[in-house]
Amino acid sequence: MSVDTTEQALTEERRASLPSLSPSRAADFKTCPLLYRYRTIDRIPEPPTPDQARGTLVHAVLERLFDLPAADRTPGRAAAMVTPQWDALREAQPLLAELFGGEATPSAFVDSTKDLLDGYFSIEDPRRLEPAERECLVEAVVDDQLLIRGYIDRLDVSPLGDLRVVDYKTGGAPREAFEARALFQLKFYALVLWRTRGVVPRTLRLLYLKDAEACDYAPDVEELTRFERTLVALWRAIDRATTERDFRPKPSRLCDWCSHQSRCPAFGGTPPPFPEPVPTLEADAEALVVVDE
Repeated sequence: MSVDTTEQALTEERRASLPSLSPSRAADFKTCPLLYRYRTIDRIPEPPTPDQARGTLVHAVLERLFDLPAADRTPGRAAAMVTPQWDALREAQPLLAELFGGEATPSAFVDSTKDLLDGYFSIEDPRRLEPAERECLVEAVVDDQLLIRGYIDRLDVSPLGDLRVVDYKTGGAPREAFEARALFQLKFYALVLWRTRGVVPRTLRLLYLKDAEACDYAPDVEELTRFERTLVALWRAIDRATTERDFRPKPSRLCDWCSHQSRCPAFGGTPPPFPEPVPTLEADAEALVVVDE
């Protein structure tokens, strides 16, 4: 075995031994430590909502859209992909198949998905784009102790090598506080790209399809350095909470959309016994593959 291959194997073995953190799970802990526990440690399945399923479907269509020749990336072709992609998703994810009680998919669901795709075409012309990567996994080790990883909806690379990270949002454009949450996710990706490619993305772009709006943000090295320290501190808090078996609820307006109220002390519920032994956190597993709105 060559030295390079040996070093690569050692590196992969080292990475596999590290705990990992995704932007979704990091956001969970920031939002509510108990929510993080239920999703990552207890791994309690959460039935998808129609909005989540619609978001997953839109992402799937937009990913496949760029498989077509540039001239064929039209609103009509995108609309024609909705039903086949929905059938494929339901087959791959049983919980999605049960979303409408086993009944036929409501036409309103299909129509609203096509409306969001129309919103996308109001913002961009995909015939003029050739993404470098789509739905790509990116990961990096920070502070020699934590593997951060996530899936980028789309990565564009200019002829000069400038990077643009693009994230599709199927909800409405948020108020400032919620926009910060969305940018948290993109800064996460920007940090990974900077650490792995040595290039700070020129633009982080949020595309809000419902309102046909785009939000661009330009990060810099100083900001990403601070963000890296924030993530390491966040992971230490997660590790401490795991060791102490102490994940407390953090009530907020987001509780209205939480599927765990029946087992939450803030609503009179009782958490289940803490898993023994504690499941490994390296996989940072998702209970269901759905995307953020």
